[in-house]
Amino acid sequence: MSDQSLIRARGLVKRFGDFTAVDGIDLDVARGEAFGFLGPNGAGKSSTMRMIGCVSTPTAGELSILGMDPVRDGTRIRARLGVCPQLDNLDPDLTVQENLTTYARYFGLSRAEGRRRAAELLEFVQLADRATSKVDPLSGGMKRRLTIARAMVNEPELVLLDEPTTGLDPQARHLLWERLFRLKQQGVTLVLTTHYMDEAEQLCDRLVVMDTGKIVAEGSPRSLIEQHSTREVVELRFGESALDGFRDKLTGIGERVDVLPDRILLYADDGDGAVAEVHNRQLAPSSVLVRRSTLEDVFLHLTGRTLVD
Repeated sequence: MSDQSLIRARGLVKRFGDFTAVDGIDLDVARGEAFGFLGPNGAGKSSTMRMIGCVSTPTAGELSILGMDPVRDGTRIRARLGVCPQLDNLDPDLTVQENLTTYARYFGLSRAEGRRRAAELLEFVQLADRATSKVDPLSGGMKRRLTIARAMVNEPELVLLDEPTTGLDPQARHLLWERLFRLKQQGVTLVLTTHYMDEAEQLCDRLVVMDTGKIVAEGSPRSLIEQHSTREVVELRFGESALDGFRDKLTGIGERVDVLPDRILLYADDGDGAVAEVHNRQLAPSSVLVRRSTLEDVFLHLTGRTLVD
């Protein structure tokens, strides 16, 4: 893959004083794929994205973006990137269309070409009817779509998306997913960070899970589930009973038992068989749910359930 990689990192390190944010990671992102970074707060995702975006200099290791050195060729690389930041930074004094045409001028596009690209992109993100509107009255989903349209003004080969759907309602999220999927179909390479596991499963061909600055797992969403979880998960609730006392009683059912504050998770390839064994042991949960294992199960297994601020 490295011969075709748009992004290639070897032993990449980023330090801030005595703190190591990114600790010697290796990475390849191929042309045309959607690649994701998952990890808790402080895992090193944003620091990695900032180095890829040529706004933060690596402390050590090798990094190549579009076949160029981000330290030496940062300006040339940025001209071929599209960036959608976590927080929308649209200009409220400009109209929807002007937010695109003004941004286009930063990339040397003529006014005519900027207007053409703006019209094309507003149609693409379904905002053509709001071209003359100001930004403030737009909904959160509309602003997010406009921010992505702005990132596409220069027809980038690589688009970086930091938490692209944070704070959006389900309808807006699904519309944005559909737009991003269409970009991928057009051959645009997408690199994104997200806290939504269903988003990662929907959008990403491959992803890495980061924790404490290191990559702890890598693969497609399906392969990660197959490697780090079971086919099914059984969720058991026991009313107001203290759950810690059930751990020993459930030992040996499935591959793993997780005791949470409100429920117990049994990881097993055969969920119905695990439920039958629970009842064979004369246990009477107040509710039982059998579901397929998800990327969230993998994420929590690899990074833990402790909150990181």
